[in-house]
Formats: sequence, C-alpha cells, structure tokens
Amino acid sequence: MTPRHFRRLCCCVFFLVGAAAGTRAADSLAISSPAFAPGMAIPAKYAFHHQNISPELLVQNVPAQARSLALIVDDPDAPMGLWTHWLVWNLPAGTTSVPEGKLPPGQAREGKNSFGHARYDGPAPPTGTHRYFFHLYALDTVLTLPAGSDRAALEEAMKGHLVASTQTLGTYQATP
Repeated sequence: MTPRHFRRLCCCVFFLVGAAAGTRAADSLAISSPAFAPGMAIPAKYAFHHQNISPELLVQNVPAQARSLALIVDDPDAPMGLWTHWLVWNLPAGTTSVPEGKLPPGQAREGKNSFGHARYDGPAPPTGTHRYFFHLYALDTVLTLPAGSDRAALEEAMKGHLVASTQTLGTYQATP
C-alpha cells in the first residue's frame, strides 16, 4: 500500500467513525429525546402494546431560513420493509420541544402511518430488536398538505424545500 492510499484509507476510516458516532457541527440542526440516549433502548411506555405515547423530543439549532419542521419516525427492520410509525409536518420553525404524547400548539398536522392511523404508533417489532429512526427536516415553507396524507405525499411535498435534516435513533426489543 502506498503512503497516498494509506492516507486516503485513514481519512475514510476517520470520516466513517465520526459519522457513526453522530458527530456534528455545534450549530447543526439536532433532535434528541430525554427518554432515551441515541442508539439505546426506547422505554416500554412508548411502545404500541403499552401506553403508545410519543416520547418527548428536543429540537436544537433550527436554521434561520426554516419556516417549518417535519418529522418522520420509521423502522427499517420491519419484515415488510420500511415501516412508518409517525408523520408530522408544519411544526413551527421555532419548536424546541415536542411534548410527550402530543404535538406543540400550532398548525402541525399528522399523516397516515403504516398502521393506517394519523397519529403516533410506537414500536411493535414482531421479533428481535428493531431500530427506530426519528428524522427531523427543516423546510423553507409551510406545507399545504392535508392532515392524514401518507408518507409518499409528505416526501413529495418536501421536495425542493429541504434546508437541513438530522436524525436520532432508539431501539426496541420484541417481548415474548
């Protein structure tokens, strides 16, 4: 291996390690939850077969040009493929917290998830441990999408309006 290739390899490794660790610039859009640390277990109270309430989410560093926020919660490990648990859009750009079990006051709308409901439906893995991603999007517009729209409609409405995005994830293990 030449020194040049070795440097390239080291740069790639450092980049991937940093990305996996969730490093980001101090002023980047961020989402987190006081209910669980990134990559750790989501408490049972938020699961579909328990209290089925959404965890509190904290939002930081929304870009100044954002006019609204959108949130998609999904499980890429579902046996049927990507499973959407929650769709929310038109959260005010000034949102710093999405309270546990509800949306902040304002014009936020919820869309139809993979369960067929326009609400949060928590983790419900049939077997094993699944990952649940909380994707946050800062948009340069307020969407004119009607409540109850599905994920495809939300993603289409967001096209060309993305200012910034981020995510966090939690895990949940099926109970016997």
